[in-house]
Amino acid sequence: MKILLATDGSPCSDEAIREIAGRPWPPGSEVMVITAIELPLPPTPEVWAVPPRYLDEMDRAVRQQAQAIVDRGVEELKSNLDDAVVVTGKSIPGPPRAVILDEAESWGSDLIVVGSHGYRAWERFLLGSVSQSVVSHAKCSVEVVRCRSTNSPANAAPTRNKG
Repeated sequence: MKILLATDGSPCSDEAIREIAGRPWPPGSEVMVITAIELPLPPTPEVWAVPPRYLDEMDRAVRQQAQAIVDRGVEELKSNLDDAVVVTGKSIPGPPRAVILDEAESWGSDLIVVGSHGYRAWERFLLGSVSQSVVSHAKCSVEVVRCRSTNSPANAAPTRNKG
């Protein structure tokens, strides 16, 4: 079985990693941990106004952070899964929706696992939902792992003004 685990380093993604780590998988199963690298746009449309070194440093920092996210997921899975399960990882440039769907198809995934940020309807409308897009367009099964943390947006206690 080929399991594609998409992570972004958020608490909900960490919950998805723990979910995969806590299950028995058939011998010979493969888990690939991926994250999408979204490079920041220059702060101004006049690219010449930003020193080239600045953009290079931003690119390097984003790539290092993405690789650290993947490495952390791979390490946790390897330490918790049976040795008969092969765990690999990589960071891939591009928007998360496209990266996840393209990698799942090209790798031949049987299952995609993503964490849900637990956004409410208005936040989903404004920010979009990677998990919803993956569920809608994937050519294999998809599991969306809900964030159980009390720090997730969906589980946060409502705040009230005291004024």
